[in-house]
Amino acid sequence: MTVKEWYSAGKTATINNLGVFYRHSYLNLDINSDSVPNQHSNPGNRETLVCIHGFPTSSWDFEPIWEQLGQRFNVIANDLIGLGRSEKPSQPITVELQATIIETLLNTLGIKKAHIFAHDLGDTVAQELLARQAEGSSTIEWQSCVFLNGGLFPETHRPRLVQKLLASPLGPLLASLSSERTFHKTMTNLFSTENPPTKEFLTESWKLLIENNGRAMMPRLLRYMEERRVNRTRWVSPMENPVVPLRLINGIQDPISGLHAAERYREVVANADIVLLEQAGHYPHVENPEEVLGAFFEFHDNKERVD
Repeated sequence: MTVKEWYSAGKTATINNLGVFYRHSYLNLDINSDSVPNQHSNPGNRETLVCIHGFPTSSWDFEPIWEQLGQRFNVIANDLIGLGRSEKPSQPITVELQATIIETLLNTLGIKKAHIFAHDLGDTVAQELLARQAEGSSTIEWQSCVFLNGGLFPETHRPRLVQKLLASPLGPLLASLSSERTFHKTMTNLFSTENPPTKEFLTESWKLLIENNGRAMMPRLLRYMEERRVNRTRWVSPMENPVVPLRLINGIQDPISGLHAAERYREVVANADIVLLEQAGHYPHVENPEEVLGAFFEFHDNKERVD
């Protein structure tokens, strides 16, 4: 599915006064319309799965596995604020805001329970959602969470130099000077040698990143790295003593959060459930979608047998 097809099949809703693009696998619901029957937002009473993408890309990352996920789940994915075709505002963009947008989107769709499938920055948003559940403040009952590569633990996160610079006081200047060539090089270095990114993925991801003043979003969004350090105890606690079933699917060639991060996950998470993918880097679901789907569905099959 091309970018054009992906976005033509979605909608933009106003959530907390911000425009939020989202895809819904079953019904093209317009949640801004009073005529939408919320009770019909989950055809067949299938369980709901929320896919949360990472930085600096978009919900289109889940395109390679979208159809297969939709055969089993009611799948919802939104572009995070500041990325893709969701609003790119001048206000501060925090992990807390991203989590609240997701909760409110689901509430508006009449969805009360859901599973999570998260990647990169999406992992951190998922940690905030799980922390709320542990505290009893969540408006959604989260049923499970599968993490892909991401900075779950600030002590093992290895950001690239460009990320560090964008998060520094030089960030706005560097962002304004950023180029597609540098983006392609940086992203390619995050992928495995066996499964490099396609030209389409790089070109279209860059276009989505910079459109609508997107360059200015990069330094604002990268503040999540500092948020991870400040909120480490709160965000890691629901993993040390899991509030829902968890699995990590890890592309071990990822220089940012690869094998070293998976090893830390095993140390921290009680009864750690980890699947290592040898021929994948930071974007396993883009690089090796069949293996990711196999590991994801195995997790849910096992969970159902236990339930």
